[in-house]
Amino acid sequence: MLTLFGAVFATAAVGATNLPYDEKADANADLKQALSQAKSSNKKVLVVFGANWCPDCRELDKALHGKSAALIDGKFIVVKVDVGQFDKNLELAKSYGNPIKKGIPAAVLLTSDNQVLYASKGGELSDARHMGDNGVYDFFNQVLNKH
Repeated sequence: MLTLFGAVFATAAVGATNLPYDEKADANADLKQALSQAKSSNKKVLVVFGANWCPDCRELDKALHGKSAALIDGKFIVVKVDVGQFDKNLELAKSYGNPIKKGIPAAVLLTSDNQVLYASKGGELSDARHMGDNGVYDFFNQVLNKH
């Protein structure tokens, strides 16, 4: 019985390492580092607000590593910000116009000097699991082309 429990616990621990949001991360420090990297690499910063419990957040993360990976990696420095149960990093979200107000995942596109180019304020990504790879790619490509 103890061995079975150990195996289940180990499996759960391995699964947890694949979750997209680091629940212990210092979002402000990560953002500061991303802005610095963006400046030196001539990229924009994509801040994605979400949580590991959110199926759409996990699907968006998969899509960002799927068809959209070349677009995302070529144009953006990505910062993933965990909002927990809407009880974490709320001040950071509010500083960008509270894009999480209508749901997560939410995204903010920033210049390297921390100016907002775009913020998803209408829950545009909150149905990411139904957008699929193509829909996510089209969304970010369209946002990028406008800015």
